[in-house]
Amino acid sequence: MTAAQWDARYRAEPDLWTKEPNAPLAQFAGELEPGRALDVGAGDGRNAIWLATQGWAVTAIDLSTVALQRAAERAAAGGAQLECIVADWHEHDFGESAFELVVVSFMHPQPHDRDALFERVERALVPGGHVFTVGVILADHGRRGPPDPERLYTPERVQHALRGFELLRCEEHAYEQEHSSGRREVTDVVAVARRR
Repeated sequence: MTAAQWDARYRAEPDLWTKEPNAPLAQFAGELEPGRALDVGAGDGRNAIWLATQGWAVTAIDLSTVALQRAAERAAAGGAQLECIVADWHEHDFGESAFELVVVSFMHPQPHDRDALFERVERALVPGGHVFTVGVILADHGRRGPPDPERLYTPERVQHALRGFELLRCEEHAYEQEHSSGRREVTDVVAVARRR
């Protein structure tokens, strides 16, 4: 989707995503010493805001101006601060050795872009820094996530994308999710890796 399409979607749906952080991210990052964090594809900030409230200095990047304005407002209302950058990750320079943590949450790029994204994430991390990624599992295709099955996650696809890292965790995570039709069980692939 384009930036304009995302802006329109956020305008149409003020509560497009939950405001709670991703549970496996909160569990993992809660055990780390806060430092500098980058949230790629931050949306309206559910993970970025939580990290900021935990003492992280957070940079949130997203295509959508509307989403990041909402993230900044929500952060400020909660007494936290975000650096918000409206940008396409393909074009924005993340910097080198700039972050202790990079979050890639429910970003589902094309396969060739997936490798490029995680290569850029690796450069952005300090040695020993962590990447946390989570995405919709291929088995949920047609129920949620992008329409192109090649963009969905499997443990094997994620392991391949993270092959330059020291992989600490890569697993399926099943949980119940609120949905317009009620609660439903869904599954994500969650991975944590460390820059060598």
